[in-house]
Amino acid sequence: MVSWARKVRRGRRSAPSLPVWGVVALVLLCAQAATRVYAAGSAPEIVVSVADQELALIARGKVVKRFPVSTSKFGTGDAVGSYRTPLGETFVSAKIGDGLPAGAVIKNRNATGEIVKANAPGRDAIVARVIWLRGMDGTTAHTRDRCIYIHGTAEEQRIGRRASFGCIRMRSKDVIALYSLVHIGTHVRISAKPLQDFLPPEEPSLLARAD
Repeated sequence: MVSWARKVRRGRRSAPSLPVWGVVALVLLCAQAATRVYAAGSAPEIVVSVADQELALIARGKVVKRFPVSTSKFGTGDAVGSYRTPLGETFVSAKIGDGLPAGAVIKNRNATGEIVKANAPGRDAIVARVIWLRGMDGTTAHTRDRCIYIHGTAEEQRIGRRASFGCIRMRSKDVIALYSLVHIGTHVRISAKPLQDFLPPEEPSLLARAD
């Protein structure tokens, strides 16, 4: 009887087990998969098309809003000092400008108290709202340190054309609307592809375009 029990204990000790690091890796993979499923199914996502100079907010498989934008006049990329718009996966890391009126000037992420009219001569200020982006992959690694924002611009006549210094510019009323619909952590994809490539197939004729 004693020898049989020893054999059982030996058998238990020799049974293969998953290392601690393996368990941790498995948990992380499951969490990431769950996050992706949640994001695809319910959480809002911003898609920016450099090709179309447009931005779409998509939630639960439907287009919530669609806005014209302005990306960099220097092209795309994430090199420090390039003044280019990064391409790739980012997310909203900060929101600045709660309650500010359209045209309110924001400098160094603080309201100055000044309000400028749209297309005021000689003014190229950041206005109304700032949505600060952070990169999620190698192609967007410097996004936050480069202070790449989605923000309002005083130069609204340039919206729809590549005119920024790296940021994604919007009209005051549009960025105020977008700001209220997104949260810290909202996924933002910036792509050189046409916006149509990312839109739900049943939506093109029903887009909520903000003109």
